[in-house]
Amino acid sequence: MKTSITIISSLLLLAACTAKVPYGQTVTMDDATLMDKIKGGWYGQTIGCTYGGPTEFKYKGGLMMDEIPIPWYDDYIYDTFIEDPGLYDDVYMDLTFMETMLRYGLDAPVDEYAKAFAYADYKLWHANQAARYNILNGRGAPESGHWKYNPHADDIDFQIEADFIGMLYPGQVNKASELSDRIGHIMNYGDGWYGGVFIGAMYCLAYVCDDIPTIVTEALKTIPEGTKFHSTISDVIKYWKKDPKDWKQCWFEVTNRHANDVGCPEGVWNGFNIDATINSAFVVIGLLYGGGDFLKTMDISTRCGNDSDCNPASAAGILGVMYGYDAIPEYWKRGAERIKDIPFPYTSLSLEQVCRENFKLIKNLYACKEQGGECIYIDVETPQCVRYEQSFEGIAPVEKRVLKLAFTTSADLKFKGSGIVVEGSVRKTGHADDSYVASVTALLDGTEIEHFTMPIDYIKRKYEIFSAYFNWLQRESLIEKNPTTNLGAIKCPKRQKQTYSEVDLERLTQGCTRIRDKAIIHFLSSTGCRISEMVELNRDAVDLDHLECVVHGKGDKERVVFLDAVAAMYIRDYLATRSDDNPALFINHCNQ
Repeated sequence: MKTSITIISSLLLLAACTAKVPYGQTVTMDDATLMDKIKGGWYGQTIGCTYGGPTEFKYKGGLMMDEIPIPWYDDYIYDTFIEDPGLYDDVYMDLTFMETMLRYGLDAPVDEYAKAFAYADYKLWHANQAARYNILNGRGAPESGHWKYNPHADDIDFQIEADFIGMLYPGQVNKASELSDRIGHIMNYGDGWYGGVFIGAMYCLAYVCDDIPTIVTEALKTIPEGTKFHSTISDVIKYWKKDPKDWKQCWFEVTNRHANDVGCPEGVWNGFNIDATINSAFVVIGLLYGGGDFLKTMDISTRCGNDSDCNPASAAGILGVMYGYDAIPEYWKRGAERIKDIPFPYTSLSLEQVCRENFKLIKNLYACKEQGGECIYIDVETPQCVRYEQSFEGIAPVEKRVLKLAFTTSADLKFKGSGIVVEGSVRKTGHADDSYVASVTALLDGTEIEHFTMPIDYIKRKYEIFSAYFNWLQRESLIEKNPTTNLGAIKCPKRQKQTYSEVDLERLTQGCTRIRDKAIIHFLSSTGCRISEMVELNRDAVDLDHLECVVHGKGDKERVVFLDAVAAMYIRDYLATRSDDNPALFINHCNQ
């Protein structure tokens, strides 16, 4: 790794920026180091995307266990790039905006960025596709990404497209946030926008600091407190500080608290989660628990599940900028060298070309006339918080209904609620014309709410048939009266929870092959403790003679719970097998 960052004011040569960012100072970076970091970012992102590619959305709401192998060999990137080029939407979406910038300059109008991806030939999903439809039908940015018109406003889309923004502004987080404001609101709003702001900020800081916890905590200063996004990332940091080795416990706690999706129809009440907050959390879990190790960082971000190609791509890209291309182990770069001059799908830019263009743009932004121009000056900015905005405030899902409804003329749908999202598409039958566009009118209690078109063309499709949030419509005077005001609360029948029998408990016990597992089952059964409470227990909190133990529940409230004799027996037998000095009552196979 080349390290020639110099503070101008004192001419002090820095080998690293361990735990501080040199805010308010001017630093220089020579061209060789700058290019090394740029290459590290772009190659790191490509490697991370490839590594996680086979797992994308295969682990929804659950961890990918350590025992499951992830393939890799010398030509793996090359083979994947040739055989599955669509995997690299993480990269070619960035390049779409880069090409717009190269064509129209750094101050390119927002409409040019919007048109570039709206009229592109590649397939899009979620917030991007909803925004594309809006743009193609006359609703431009920022309305194209606003939750009023885009139910996917909180989704991950801008997060995976913001890497290039951070890579354009070494040490200048606020300038990156300004560009994120313009581009990010094309397709996202609220937490969806914050995902891109935060990822971009970490890239900016990675140019001037090599301490991962500092980069994470300082980048979070760009996000307003009180937002779901800030709360989620703060919890990741909290649990990492509590136990910097057990990333799975952190994953469990953060997922348990923050994985509820209220916007994206596919994500509501589902393990599938493409929300920016939880996927950004998985990026940060990889960075913090990976400890700077390239493989470990990618692997953890991947095994967190859900959008598990995008998340390791961002994590590896940030590491790549921080350490530089030369520091990435050769094992990961061999296949990348074979594709470095091949343009990414739907763009004219290859890895080597985008590195060169990124370098030129930075040189134009950070001009340095001294030393033959072979360096740049960086005025390191203290992060400023962007504005507060949240999608779907005061709105929560109350029903998810499978319609299986096909119609050619009209259809009625009765519902109770303060808003509605209807999923569906135009279906091709027989030899229907691919250019066909359906004309649809949505009425509410006989009053026309919206008239819109639905193309059969997959690229131009409308992602949902219809969405409306009536409180907002009334506030905007688009309807005179909220039709749901006088509706009573929806009454859901109470379901009797099924309990397990003594026979069921015995079957569970017989199915266990380890005494530890038998002890855990009977401990939970007899005490009624939460799993999170159990894993926090130490041996000294359990009194096996008096069949009781002290646990700490929510809000750190202390209470006494009671064991039965069978549970105590299994716990004694389990503890008798242990020779370690770990104070925890139960430990895993790694003695943790």
